[in-house]
Amino acid sequence: MKWRRVAILVVAFSLMGGSLLFADSASQKVKLLLNGSELEEGGYVIDGKTYVPVRQLEGLVKYDEGSKTVTYNKPNVHMFLFADDTVFGEIKKTGKLKFNVFSQIDNLSANISEVRVSITSPDGSSKVIQSSEIKDQKDNFWFRTEDYTYDFKSSGKYTVGFYMKPADGADFVLVSEKSINVLK
Repeated sequence: MKWRRVAILVVAFSLMGGSLLFADSASQKVKLLLNGSELEEGGYVIDGKTYVPVRQLEGLVKYDEGSKTVTYNKPNVHMFLFADDTVFGEIKKTGKLKFNVFSQIDNLSANISEVRVSITSPDGSSKVIQSSEIKDQKDNFWFRTEDYTYDFKSSGKYTVGFYMKPADGADFVLVSEKSINVLK
């Protein structure tokens, strides 16, 4: 009788181990690039389908535990950079430049409490240009920063990011980017 238990346990563990190995071979972790930048968590290919963590897709994500529902909102954000009355996206390395950021936001269906515009230099350091509370929730609006003076010390790609803070108190989420190429 004892040998039957041992045989059954051996068969059960063999089947379970084989299933775990099969499940591991059916899924594969893959590198995920979004607009040329590698995302930290990457993605997975399972049974020929690609799965991506939605929080990495530069949008507002809300999870409702009760209904087991994920809501993802990616508003359209168009940004224009103005130095005086001139739109720019490429400049010569001139040092300090006074500019402002004009943003048009539409197709916003999530509730937000605040917006922020920041600039990130080629070395990865970031500075906030302006942050502002949103009091009247709308699905479309315009946001223009005050004039901001920034020292473009080195040549390379600078990134201006537009962030939104969900009304539920979560952290700011990047929803759009605009590049400034600083030439030598």
